[in-house]
Amino acid sequence: MRGGGADGAGDPAADGSCDDGGLEGGPDADTTPLAGSAPGRDAQADDFSAPASAEQLDRAIAALRANGFTAELLDDAAAARARIKDLIPEGAGVFTGASETLRLSGIAQDIETGDRYQAIRPRVLKMDRATEFDEIRRLMATPDVLVARVAAVTETGSLVIASGSGSQLPASAGGAARAIWVVGAQKVVPDLSTALRRVEEHALPLETARAQAVYGQPSAVNRLLVLNAEPQPGRATVLLLREAIGF
Repeated sequence: MRGGGADGAGDPAADGSCDDGGLEGGPDADTTPLAGSAPGRDAQADDFSAPASAEQLDRAIAALRANGFTAELLDDAAAARARIKDLIPEGAGVFTGASETLRLSGIAQDIETGDRYQAIRPRVLKMDRATEFDEIRRLMATPDVLVARVAAVTETGSLVIASGSGSQLPASAGGAARAIWVVGAQKVVPDLSTALRRVEEHALPLETARAQAVYGQPSAVNRLLVLNAEPQPGRATVLLLREAIGF
């Protein structure tokens, strides 16, 4: 996967992991979102920190929409920051995944400070993991709204999320009433195999360096979630940016 927000190891509200169209081919070509391959860069030439081209962004948006996601193509992080305020009603319980994308864009600060929303992350960080773990788990798994990052988005319309502990995955998979993912342009990759390579070769080393500095321990990819489609109309929104942000 290409860069994206990362989860902080040792954080009870974080995963501790590296913080994501039709296909050409003959009659025997595999055209499933999971295993298919979209037209794209040579695998050996991938620069996982470089923004995808306009054509690749358009393919990803079209494929995401075909797979049931609400997908919007925005110019930059400032546009995503403004759009988030339009999408989330005041008073909603919002869980923000630990993410460089959300931090750098200012989205995390907007949600976690002030009284516009019921911010879940600051709340669980103050709770006792030994005595209140069940409540922490419920709060993070079933928020009104999840705002997070992905590790990669494929040009065939799948989202890939990497996690160390899995704490953010239930909300992404369906626990949140609504999910919104903010995705930098560098996270668009042709297919799932490239997405997995991006996780291991690009995002994990960057997140490990961050986790070592902040928590004194490395990161890990212990769990992977692949979302191939969204069966519930209107639940899942992908805000794909034309600029790179995050890991």
